[in-house]
Amino acid sequence: MNGSRKYLPPMQALTAFEAAVRHGGFSRAGEEIGLTQSAVSRQIAQLEDWLQTPLFDRIGRRVRLNEAGRAYADELLPALDVIRRATARASARPSQTALRVATLPSFGMRWLAPRLPQLTARHPDLVIDFAARSQPFDFGHEDFDAAVHFGVAADWPGVAMDFLFREEAVPVCAPAWLAAHPLREPADLLRAPLLSQTSRRDAWTRWLTAAGVDASALAPRAAYEHFLMLAQACAAGGGVALIPSFLIQPELEAGTLVIPFARPLSSEQAYYLVYPTGALGAGPLAQFRDWMVEQARGA
Repeated sequence: MNGSRKYLPPMQALTAFEAAVRHGGFSRAGEEIGLTQSAVSRQIAQLEDWLQTPLFDRIGRRVRLNEAGRAYADELLPALDVIRRATARASARPSQTALRVATLPSFGMRWLAPRLPQLTARHPDLVIDFAARSQPFDFGHEDFDAAVHFGVAADWPGVAMDFLFREEAVPVCAPAWLAAHPLREPADLLRAPLLSQTSRRDAWTRWLTAAGVDASALAPRAAYEHFLMLAQACAAGGGVALIPSFLIQPELEAGTLVIPFARPLSSEQAYYLVYPTGALGAGPLAQFRDWMVEQARGA
């Protein structure tokens, strides 16, 4: 047996083992994978012989995963999931010009989507599927070619990334709310309902501190997962929120949101395009990356 196959048991035996682990027995495992109970039992026995260790305890006609079996399953099952996803990815791609990109929801809706016709005009054969993701993930375990990330580079280690731009968050509220609750100085906000975005709950503390206001006694605030939900809550008169200005240009231009204090909040965090190290090459990912960087510099 050569070295490349020394530690690769037969796939049918692994499939039977995985099904038996999930179903807690051989009978239901066999129903799922199209084998009889005795055939599953033989596959498991073949795997145990390969490993030279029992994986199940036989108690009469019942079986129970033992400690060695559980340890093996804990490592094997995630690996089989990776194989499934890789196979699905390889078989589902309609062409070599297809990409899957994860984007922050509000960024995708307000910054990326309006610019996509330009991308299509430049690369008409490029096909991109977009999906919403709010947190960093492992490209080895997720079916994406690239993602948009907000934070600092250290938040997402082990990937390649291109800086896009930083943002400036501004305090906003509905004009009717402001007329009913005049704000003459930043300290007046301590008496206002301050709304937050769930991943940036400290934003108001930082903004008030920068404005010279003691925010140590700031009360807990209502929070929304996405900025566009936050913008809607503000426009409906729910209070005041800190929102990146580029995400709410339509509301600001339409007057449904106004800025009571022209004091933007910025930080070292920024938007990045991230992708697996070494994946860029000269194909569709490179085309998308070059276009994204160009758009960010011109924004």
